[in-house]
Amino acid sequence: MNTETSQNPFPTSADQSQGTSGGNGLNGDVNRVRKVAQTLHEAVDTLEQKLGSSSERVMGMTDEYGNMARDQVRANPLAALGVAFLTGYVFAKIFGR
Repeated sequence: MNTETSQNPFPTSADQSQGTSGGNGLNGDVNRVRKVAQTLHEAVDTLEQKLGSSSERVMGMTDEYGNMARDQVRANPLAALGVAFLTGYVFAKIFGR
């Protein structure tokens, strides 16, 4: 075996206890990984908070516009039927059916 393949590409703490050359060894790598993981965790938490508040706002708007549409249909059922018919006719012409 050559020296490149005989070394473990993924050193473990057991490998570190046998002695590693290079100063910090795995401790420096572990600390960097922990810092990156902490930074990513904070970013995910921030994104989750932003998406949560945005989704609540969208759900509120959906309910509001749904109620407004329902009220309009109840107030003007023939106009709603005419709009639905015309919309269907336009889509049929556009998509060729």
